[in-house]
This record gives sequence, structure tokens and C-alpha cells, in this order.
Amino acid sequence: MLQGISNEAFILGCSAIGAGLAMIAGFGGALGEGIATGMACQAIGRQPEAQGEITRTMVLGFAITETNGIYSLVIAIILLFVRPLLAGL
Repeated sequence: MLQGISNEAFILGCSAIGAGLAMIAGFGGALGEGIATGMACQAIGRQPEAQGEITRTMVLGFAITETNGIYSLVIAIILLFVRPLLAGL
């Protein structure tokens, strides 16, 4: 181990880094949803009569995409509050 750093401090530091990396998945989902919304607006502009079908498909895609961000948030929260898990060391 590194000099001057306890095992607990090292694990907590690595957990914080892991939580930050897990939240990158939330950024990717938000970027994808923004692109999908823009494309849906273009499609509705070209075919206004298909608005209901386009919107329904877009909302279903958002629900699937958003689960990725929610899972990454749950993992980040678990990693940030890892202190109770350190009792096993």
C-alpha cells in the first residue's frame, strides 16, 4: 500500500473515482435523448400526420435509455456510501 494512506482511505478514494466514472453513463443517456428528440421533431415537421406514432416510439425509447442512467446513479450512490461495507475488512 502507499505510505501514509490507510486501507480505508484508499478504498474510499477509489470508490469516489468509481462513482464519478459511473455517472458518465448518465451523460451518454442525456446526449442520446437530446439527439432523439431533435430527430423526432424533424420527423414530425416532415410528416405531421404521424405525430402520434413518432411520439409514442420516442417516449418508449426514452424509457429504455433512462434506465441506463438510473442504474449508473444507483451504482454511484452505493459506491459513495461504501463506509458500512468497510466493516468487513
